[in-house]
Amino acid sequence: MRYAMAPRVVPASAPARQDEWRQADEHLASLLDPSSWEADRYRILRHLVERNHATKRLIAVTSALAGDGKTTTAINLAGALSQAPDTRILLSDLDLRTPSVGDRLGLVSQSPGLVDLILDPTLALGDVVRRHPRFRLEVLPAGRPLAVPYELLKSPRLEELFQEMRQRYDYVVLDTPPLVPVPDSRLIADQVDGLVMVVTAHRTPRALLEDALNQMEPAKVIGIVFNRDDHPVQGYYGYSYHGDGDGHYHGHGRRSGRQARDAWTSLLEKIRRVFVG
Repeated sequence: MRYAMAPRVVPASAPARQDEWRQADEHLASLLDPSSWEADRYRILRHLVERNHATKRLIAVTSALAGDGKTTTAINLAGALSQAPDTRILLSDLDLRTPSVGDRLGLVSQSPGLVDLILDPTLALGDVVRRHPRFRLEVLPAGRPLAVPYELLKSPRLEELFQEMRQRYDYVVLDTPPLVPVPDSRLIADQVDGLVMVVTAHRTPRALLEDALNQMEPAKVIGIVFNRDDHPVQGYYGYSYHGDGDGHYHGHGRRSGRQARDAWTSLLEKIRRVFVG
């Protein structure tokens, strides 16, 4: 589904408060060390989003399993996107069982957050979003953790909030739960515009990765991020596999449907070699 690039109504956000924040996690290179080699890797992913997926404004970052680096990738992608002048970026924590975005960024209090926003109809998005005092980034923490967030993620209120986010921000980056062990991301994937998959070399089991890939709609996939690969290849941070709307898929540049399938098969073979030896 494509969304028209209509003019956005942008309510004023609450001013940033320094006392709400402590020091951010040192691994957030795109925010803390934007001139580093690591930050450049995330700018490659940013370039892929801006060039090939500009209409995909609500982007979910997920993985097959917990611990593959999806939260680090989500925060760094949001940080890279926020470096563009006059761009409004929202980073939202949708991993409601084990939220960590706010903590990684140094947010002192995680509530109120998304959970409160969904459950309390008197709250508005602008009441809950926090503006970071140091970075050009707005953050929506998860709020209190939920052991079973399934019903909350099915709420029509969440769909309404997603639509408001699309109108208010240039890009919204969502840190979402892993795809395989819980059903949460499967609910979220139906409502987002784009998906980024994070996998870890020598760690993510092939069968679980293939299970996760099978659950993703190919037309929504923006790219696959490889973490801790001993033999990185050019462009591996931003390999794109996405649809052109009529069932043909392509990677970088225009390719025929058969070429795209061959490229995808080759990528899966690389994944198999890296992960299972």
